[in-house]
Amino acid sequence: MLQSTHQMRLLDTKQTAALLGIAPNTLKLWRHKSRGPTFVKLGDAKQAGVAYDEADVLAWREARKFDGTSAYSSAALANVKADIRRSADVSR
Repeated sequence: MLQSTHQMRLLDTKQTAALLGIAPNTLKLWRHKSRGPTFVKLGDAKQAGVAYDEADVLAWREARKFDGTSAYSSAALANVKADIRRSADVSR
């Protein structure tokens, strides 16, 4: 089994929203629509809590820095999502 040197620091919804500069309800909506940073489900029940790996949140935020408005076209965003998935796989 491959061991990771990444020490996971979990953030709750309020902490994550504050880090991103958004309201917690926005983060919940993004989660429902499969947008925003990846999250960890803390149990099998439907009402189980969720947490966010701080490294994933920071990588997600970093990937959304743009030099101009054309940089976030549909095609550019598709590439960003693919890059985030690859970097998350590497960090685990």
